[in-house]
Amino acid sequence: MTSTTEARAALPTGIPGRISALLERFAPHDWLVLGYLACVNVGVLQGVPGPTRDVGIVKVLGLFLWVAIGVSVVRAELVRPHWLNGLLYRCTIYLPVQLSYFFFRDLLPVINPGSFDTELYSLDLWLFGIEPAVALDRFVTSATTEWFAFFYFGYFFVLALHVIPILFFGENQRVLGEFALGMLAVVCIGQTIYMLVPGWGPYRAMSDSFQHQFPPGSWIEAVRGAVDSGGALKDIFPSLHTALPAFIALFSFRNRALAPFRYTWPIVLFSSVNIIGATLFLRWHYLVDVAAGLLLSSLTIWLVPMLIERDLERRHRRGLDLLWPEYSADRGGKA
Repeated sequence: MTSTTEARAALPTGIPGRISALLERFAPHDWLVLGYLACVNVGVLQGVPGPTRDVGIVKVLGLFLWVAIGVSVVRAELVRPHWLNGLLYRCTIYLPVQLSYFFFRDLLPVINPGSFDTELYSLDLWLFGIEPAVALDRFVTSATTEWFAFFYFGYFFVLALHVIPILFFGENQRVLGEFALGMLAVVCIGQTIYMLVPGWGPYRAMSDSFQHQFPPGSWIEAVRGAVDSGGALKDIFPSLHTALPAFIALFSFRNRALAPFRYTWPIVLFSSVNIIGATLFLRWHYLVDVAAGLLLSSLTIWLVPMLIERDLERRHRRGLDLLWPEYSADRGGKA
């Protein structure tokens, strides 16, 4: 892969030509995030009128403009020094998507006031003949509750230990490109579907079906605190608590020839299996939510490498800037 300086393609003269050349520099994840935020804006605009929607319009429009302007500035190479350009780009692509999730707590009831719990429960019985949350109720003890609560809360550490090092410090353009596009695709697609299929989950919709309450414990209280303070509450289909760890496990296994994945993939796989189990045991998700999450992660890990390889070849062939801007002008991205 050529360096950023060597690969720089001059923008043609004339406003239409400059815009066309600038858009050509956009990467698949640039278009993905912009498309996702456009969908969120449409969802809020058609939502239930009121003060919450009005505030939501300002928030999500602000996120869209942040990404549109930030990506354009970076792709046009208007920012110096290079380290600031690279940092700005990563924050522009990642932070608005993360912030949009925290907005969903107020916005999902506005975008889609209904609940599909009855339909999701019926799908479980029709497809699988069982509702795991109810079937696992008899296994509730202090030990099992803390075990699964530990892994459910550990989901945040699994994400952080991969997103931060790879996204902000990764040098390999292929690995960084595949991981980032895959994670963003899972989140953007999943959160878009949240707007179409909102639901509370078995813990609330089927509360009368459970005979055992979860015993108090450090980890179950940590989980409840995290959900109560930052959860979107009606974000169940598909289960991103399933899809994201599953994608990371599949990605780690696919790249097991590279460090550190050759050492970490068994640990990530074990943790992911327990995180997925925890979503059912702790009554947050229906089985169909988990199945949809696994399908989403599987399709993503299959499609993303082809998309990234195609875009890397396109950039090399047309002399465009790197897929992910580097922090230093002296260092070309590793292929």
